[in-house]
Amino acid sequence: MKRQNTFSGLLLIGIGLYFLLREFQIPLLTQFYSWPTILMIIGIALLLHSYIAMEYDTLFSGGVLLGLGIHFHGLRNYSFWIDHWGIFPLIIGLSFLLRFQKTRKGIFPAIILIALSLFVIFASNKPGWFYWINVIVHFIETFWPLLLVGFGLYLLWFKKK
Repeated sequence: MKRQNTFSGLLLIGIGLYFLLREFQIPLLTQFYSWPTILMIIGIALLLHSYIAMEYDTLFSGGVLLGLGIHFHGLRNYSFWIDHWGIFPLIIGLSFLLRFQKTRKGIFPAIILIALSLFVIFASNKPGWFYWINVIVHFIETFWPLLLVGFGLYLLWFKKK
């Protein structure tokens, strides 16, 4: 029960500080008064809970929520932020890497997702003789949801413990 209280306590502290700072309307923090900040707070609470309670099951979900919150905050506030679908597999891959750091599980999906995302983000900047890469990237951009469905089916049916 104490471990559940750790997450609840951290979440309530984070949400309480968010609303308290919002009431004070500090000019430096006004860009954080949005829904991506709530995602970041939940992600940070999950990550802190994982490390404090030494239960590393929530590292992945905490990393995903924190990454999504940072990404959506960046899209909303910074003109230089990359708005590309390849950011989402990057966030998931980095979350797998974060979980691998403590559990030693998930390095293969982490490497695949990070490599795929970096490739598709930067593939459009290659010289003209890399035309075949653009064709492959266009194919992947069109049918990448099928890869997610296939990977999910694989995990459901073939990766039973």
